[in-house]
Amino acid sequence: MKYQLTTFSKRLLADTITPVSVYLRLRDRFPNSLLLESSDYHANDNSFSYICCNPIASISVGDGIITQQFPDGKKEEITITAETNVVGVLDAFAKAFSSTKTAHKFINNGLFGYLSYDSVQYFEDIEIAKKEGDLHIPDIYYAVYQNIIAINHFNNEAHIFCHNTTGDNNIDEIEQLLKSKNFAEFNFNRKNELTSNITDADYKALVETCKKHCQRGDVFQIVPSKRFSQQFTGDEFNVYRALRSVNPSPYLFYFDYGDYKIFGSSPEAQIIVQDGLAEIHPIAGTFKRTGNDEQDAILAKELAKDEKENSEHVMLVDLARNDLSRNGHDVKVDTYREVQFFSHVIHLVSKVTGQMHEGSNTLQVVADTFPAGTLSGAPKHMAMQLLEKYENRNRTFYGGAIGFMDFYGNFNHAIIIRSFLSKNHTLHWQAGAGVVSGSDPAKELQEVYNKLGALNKALDIAEDI
Repeated sequence: MKYQLTTFSKRLLADTITPVSVYLRLRDRFPNSLLLESSDYHANDNSFSYICCNPIASISVGDGIITQQFPDGKKEEITITAETNVVGVLDAFAKAFSSTKTAHKFINNGLFGYLSYDSVQYFEDIEIAKKEGDLHIPDIYYAVYQNIIAINHFNNEAHIFCHNTTGDNNIDEIEQLLKSKNFAEFNFNRKNELTSNITDADYKALVETCKKHCQRGDVFQIVPSKRFSQQFTGDEFNVYRALRSVNPSPYLFYFDYGDYKIFGSSPEAQIIVQDGLAEIHPIAGTFKRTGNDEQDAILAKELAKDEKENSEHVMLVDLARNDLSRNGHDVKVDTYREVQFFSHVIHLVSKVTGQMHEGSNTLQVVADTFPAGTLSGAPKHMAMQLLEKYENRNRTFYGGAIGFMDFYGNFNHAIIIRSFLSKNHTLHWQAGAGVVSGSDPAKELQEVYNKLGALNKALDIAEDI
């Protein structure tokens, strides 16, 4: 069945509101709302933030079942078998909706959600077994929202959208909430001790094991990870507020799903598809920043020359080229080994693009490039098999992808790194290090801590907000 969504919209001056203040005004009135921000307000084509509320349709994949909810109340469940084409079901769900295209260049309608790392089992011949401490969230979840508020930071405008199949319009209610001077705020406090799924000594031993696989030629590189968990009381949105401040990134997000939340500040796109052009931005090669600009400039030059970091980066650029070649042509490296500075680390970054074949399915392109090689290794299939064997926890959210896709095949997701999952008053966060045959286990462990520096700092700040 095809659902034609009627679209209403209203434009407002947005010089006195921020994405955070809008979200705080809406979240109590409309549970399960989400926030997507851009920290780059300098370019007109990358200066939008979005707040979504009022889900009217959704698709969820997990525990062997695909569950679809539609705007008319219809619910469908599909039991997943070896013959089930999960990518095809996702694509059909997205194509079940249509709406009038507007002149706006930004997203005003579509599906917002995520693919967990564990969803790779639906795309590749990889078996993901449930392990101790599984977080029990859907492997895949997307929703269509009745209301989307798009804030254009470039010209201080906000657009309120209302989409539905009934013709009802609640824009006036949304506008009144935005004018409200009051919204609830709560404290955040850590409770009990920080825990991890693996000791530092055991992580270094795991790096040694991974090195042996590299030396034998099983893989060229592999990315073992380490998870941390912290119980808390109060409002974890304060952690997001602190994180966006200490670690402004191209992708800032806070997705509230009721009994769990995913939020973070990711520096890296999983894949972007826009008008048939697909692009991947491999980030590999990491040095810790010192806080001294002159010293950081010296470190950046050392990173650009470091043999181990560069060999890791080259492998992942090649992997991105191969992944895009599966469904595209004219694959090329637009930028190569560019040194970029983030709040706590310095990275090597490249940009690989490819033109999708005519008739290619965007979701199939996503599936064929998932997960990011920077989170698994190369060759990707063997690296994932080894990670499944050696890691003692399901990755679930970590290393997955989060963002939006419209009804016309455009797709923009961040890799879920530098991110938290909150469930049952416990925060979980995770990072990995790229291991090659010449890796130093102590340095790889330190890389994990370097990558999580901003998250740990955000936890400290959140208790004082």
